[in-house]
Amino acid sequence: MSDATRALSMLDLTSLGEDDCPDIVAALLNKAETPRGKVAAVCIWPRFVAQAKTALEGTAIRVATVANFPHGRTDIAAAVETTHQCVRDGADEVDVVWPYEAWLNGNRKVAGDLVAACKAECGDSAHLKVILETGRLQTADAIAGSSRDAIAAGADFIKTSTGKTRISATLEAAHIMLEAIRESGRPVGLKPSGGIRTTAQAAAYLHLADKIMGPDWATPETFRFGASSLLDALLKTLDAEQ
Repeated sequence: MSDATRALSMLDLTSLGEDDCPDIVAALLNKAETPRGKVAAVCIWPRFVAQAKTALEGTAIRVATVANFPHGRTDIAAAVETTHQCVRDGADEVDVVWPYEAWLNGNRKVAGDLVAACKAECGDSAHLKVILETGRLQTADAIAGSSRDAIAAGADFIKTSTGKTRISATLEAAHIMLEAIRESGRPVGLKPSGGIRTTAQAAAYLHLADKIMGPDWATPETFRFGASSLLDALLKTLDAEQ
């Protein structure tokens, strides 16, 4: 299987623009099932979850959304309320932002408590992906520590970035996060997100996962790309491969 085919099957096709509206979301949903295969999920604002769930019924494409986004506040009640509403509306996955500033300032308990509370709200109905915002954590120690703490609190995936900061996904951060996943021994996935726009960039992340976790580890159940423009690049590559 080519890198482009693999990446397409693991793509969370994303639109989290400030001006998103039902028509923009509808256009995104129409792109999710391509002649080259389906993306893994679409990721949209909470207010569009019900729309996406209805439109994608019967496709097996998951509906993902966000909570505590993008600033990673410490308001556990608000994060839980958003998560509850999203799951009730049919979200299959909730990407919640780690309270990275609080964690960096030493309040690690609130970060873990927020993730644990949102995971409890997801129950068996939805996966919880925790966005660490590695570009703001910056150091290897902070990325590793946040990865370990998020996993311990119940994360089903750990994710690099919101895509709203100057530094988004990097191979260096993904390497640290994959090592934390491997060391945990838990069935936790990785989602590089933000700034991944080309097939070559996606391939580099897949090859990294193959190296650290083994060649059979990365599947749509354990590995996702969060991106908006990557789909077009992958389809162009696949057309050229014909």
